[in-house]
Amino acid sequence: MYTDEDLTQAVKHNIFSQQAVDDFRRHISQVRNSHAVDEENFRLINGFNDIFVVIASALLLGSLAWLGHSLSPMLAGVAVAAGAWGLAEFFVRRQRMALPAIALLLAFLGGLFTIPVLFNADVQGSAFMIAGLLTTVGAVAHWMRFRVPITIAAGAATLTAGCVASMVYFFKPAVFYIDAVVLVFGLLIFGLAMYWDSKDTKRQTRSSDIAFWLHLISAPMIVHPIFSSLGVLGGNNGLMISLIVLALYILLGVISIAVDRRAIMVSALVYVIYTFSSLMETYGMVTYSFAVTGLCIGSALLLLSAFWHGCRRQVLKLVPAHIQVKLPIIKA
Repeated sequence: MYTDEDLTQAVKHNIFSQQAVDDFRRHISQVRNSHAVDEENFRLINGFNDIFVVIASALLLGSLAWLGHSLSPMLAGVAVAAGAWGLAEFFVRRQRMALPAIALLLAFLGGLFTIPVLFNADVQGSAFMIAGLLTTVGAVAHWMRFRVPITIAAGAATLTAGCVASMVYFFKPAVFYIDAVVLVFGLLIFGLAMYWDSKDTKRQTRSSDIAFWLHLISAPMIVHPIFSSLGVLGGNNGLMISLIVLALYILLGVISIAVDRRAIMVSALVYVIYTFSSLMETYGMVTYSFAVTGLCIGSALLLLSAFWHGCRRQVLKLVPAHIQVKLPIIKA
């Protein structure tokens, strides 16, 4: 499988001309009746060998964790982190395999995170604080070495976890403001995602992959605190709350269309379905509430997907010109 970044690198190395690559991309867009910039392409799997390597790596790392734990619980995390890094030296740095790169990164960070937590049987809040910050340092080191696109998003998530744990550890009442803190970090990560998106408005380089994972991390961090504050999952599902949820989802949908990222809408979907299913049950549609809700929302989302490009064209008319130039382009 070849990606847009591979084609861009081929042009840089004078393997293909820029004109030939542009003609090829234009041809693929016409054949598929879709524009690559709107597809949110990202490298996940090159072939079945990726799956094969991930399964074998999981067996190896699981065995290392078992052996390490038999000597000391903390050594389980050390063994997994060291093993994942060693495997990445070959399968990621040399072979450039996509799925193993993601799996080995998560295994490496997971191993680092468990080291402080398993250091003492009596887990304290400080352990999670140290674990979050240690994992963030590990993510930075992993990025400097392997440049896996998901690394920045994973590092942002662990940094958020470390900062939240630090706030709760040093200031106990902060536990009541966790949702607000997570929302702030979510907005900051969203801003970081938009920075990477603005570096590649044609979505042909690694910057687009990095932005994709950052959007995937930031979306639930933004959506959950907002809907949680409304008490959606706590049974507060009256007509007024349902209308507010719908209005918020439409707003999130407009933002999602404008930035050409669907993760925001997907993250909020569970809240919308739950809210309107509960509302229908309140008015007597107990048996078919979920089915009717799923039918309506699913149909609406499929229509949106079918006319995504046209919707973007209309939404971007409302966006100031100096912001439009930093958003993914609209293909003619």
